[in-house]
Amino acid sequence: MINDVYIGIGSNLVPDGFPDLRTAMEAAVFHLSKSVDIVAVSPWYVTAPVPASDQPDFLNAVIHIQTDLSAHSLLECLHAVERRFGRVRSVKNAARKLDLDLLAYDLSIIDEDRLTVPHPRLFERAFVLLPWCDLAPDWCHPVLDKTIRELVERIDLTAQKIRKYETPF
Repeated sequence: MINDVYIGIGSNLVPDGFPDLRTAMEAAVFHLSKSVDIVAVSPWYVTAPVPASDQPDFLNAVIHIQTDLSAHSLLECLHAVERRFGRVRSVKNAARKLDLDLLAYDLSIIDEDRLTVPHPRLFERAFVLLPWCDLAPDWCHPVLDKTIRELVERIDLTAQKIRKYETPF
């Protein structure tokens, strides 16, 4: 069975061997495409860290994929790509070379220790909602019963520093 999935991608540290974040993130998308079918990638956004800190800004986007992998197998695939790009999981909300978050797996609701979809904080994060709205504004959250567009309208965009990516860092 083919599943429609949305993945958040972001980084605020350039992985070794790459000249900049954009090049690295595009390489990560390409690497992911070896395991799943990439349907679309949103525009890139530059965002301040959440929660606020003195870390560098992030480059974020949302990827729409289709896959026959189970949600758990897909999560393992995402973690493998993160490791390939130098991701080390240490402190929560630490700066990172690559972050791939499983935001939604079809309209499935999974609430386990290792995996929660839809992502439990997606509705409060501009760096997820704005790029997702560029891809699928009418996707409806299966728990909140709100579209991505409606969720965007509910967040305070002035409190979260975010802008579309235009020039290299």
